[in-house]
Amino acid sequence: MTTTKGNTWSDRFEEGLHPVIEEFNASITFDVELLQEDLDGSVAHASMLASCGVISKQDESELQRGLELIRLEALQGDFNPGIEDEDIHFAVENRLIALIGPVGKKLHTGRSRNDQVGTDLRLWLRRRIDELDQELEHFQLSLLSQAESNRKTMIPGYTHLQRAQPLCLAHHLIAYIEMIQRDRNRFRDVRSRVNISPLGAAALAGTSIPIDRQYTASMLGFEELYANSLDAVSDRDFVVEYAAAASLLMVHLSRLAEEIILWSSEEFGFVQLSDRVSTGSSLMPQKKNPDVPELVRGKCGRVFGHLQALLTMIKGLPLAYNKDFQEDKEALFDVVSTTKACVQSMSVLMEEGIEFVVARLARAVESDFSNATDVADYLVAKGIPFREAYQIVGCIVKTCVSEGILLKELDISRWQGFAKVIEEDIYEFLSPQNVVAARLSYGGTAFERVEEQLGHWRNNLGLEKN
Repeated sequence: MTTTKGNTWSDRFEEGLHPVIEEFNASITFDVELLQEDLDGSVAHASMLASCGVISKQDESELQRGLELIRLEALQGDFNPGIEDEDIHFAVENRLIALIGPVGKKLHTGRSRNDQVGTDLRLWLRRRIDELDQELEHFQLSLLSQAESNRKTMIPGYTHLQRAQPLCLAHHLIAYIEMIQRDRNRFRDVRSRVNISPLGAAALAGTSIPIDRQYTASMLGFEELYANSLDAVSDRDFVVEYAAAASLLMVHLSRLAEEIILWSSEEFGFVQLSDRVSTGSSLMPQKKNPDVPELVRGKCGRVFGHLQALLTMIKGLPLAYNKDFQEDKEALFDVVSTTKACVQSMSVLMEEGIEFVVARLARAVESDFSNATDVADYLVAKGIPFREAYQIVGCIVKTCVSEGILLKELDISRWQGFAKVIEEDIYEFLSPQNVVAARLSYGGTAFERVEEQLGHWRNNLGLEKN
């Protein structure tokens, strides 16, 4: 049997934990990640206790001195708690007492590890949301740069992975900027619910110590207080919400990753990947593999899995705090680090790892039937009802397919055999450039609309002044 360092538990306990259980019970190996936040929360708590007259100003000064010494030790690599400390909260308290003596035992007055860990986790996640927002903006800028460079480039548009209609490539890339903006908005929304202070809820019922919860909330930058102490210590909705928002972000990254993987294949040949973002084969010397987008696509599974694990963890827990909550940290930490790494890698890929093969793209949009809808639009403009025009074009395409020719290769007499209203201008009307330019509806792919959207995002992302 082992004893508990620093007599953490009350005298109700006569024996220490079995070594296997001690290791099983401990979270210090991963929740040491929360050290800075634990110190920040403790500094604020000590200041509040002194402000309320619970401890003296001298005690506050000693506590804060000791906490900052621990921060310095951590910075220098000299703070190395072990399994016997159980978690970061006990590790800090034990070290504080060792550094400043019995006054260190006053720090935990009026709080519990239950509200303490909730506070630490919120402070930690709030900072990571702010960091991720900067990374997402950087990613949007990398997409915008590619869009700016390809404002006149065209690319086949697909539905069901079948050629549908030609697009402006910039329009395609802006679609991902829009997706990422929704992600940023979601994370900001999550942040508002992260930014609520549970500190002072104590174990589950509040405390009889005359504390001031608003004081610590203000010091720590929280916008609100939990109004119910039970809810304060048992709420992990914000963790689930973050994982859900991260899962949607990973979906968007994975969709782009999948397109890049397809585009870089010889079958498509729409992009070339630089050596800076590719790997080779240990056997086949000619290979250049799209590892970055493949890894992003693959890492979705671990983020989705953590979301499911978090939901499963909390679904049957009675109020209030339960040890099950220890399982939220490793899941959350991994979601945060995985998502950030994927965003950073995709930014690098877009900035210096991908080149669109403009000539290949131009040939692609000229060698299919993706302008067939425009023939129907042409006929509608000549007074033929759309459904009738639709059927006429179907017959035209069927004929071309059977003869192995494209629409542009039909001579005018054959066009007029399908519909007498067709004139010589049909050829100019069906050029990919004009097909794209004609899509002038709001949100469409027309070059004119794309220019408007590029201007909008240059302004939105701070590249232009209002």
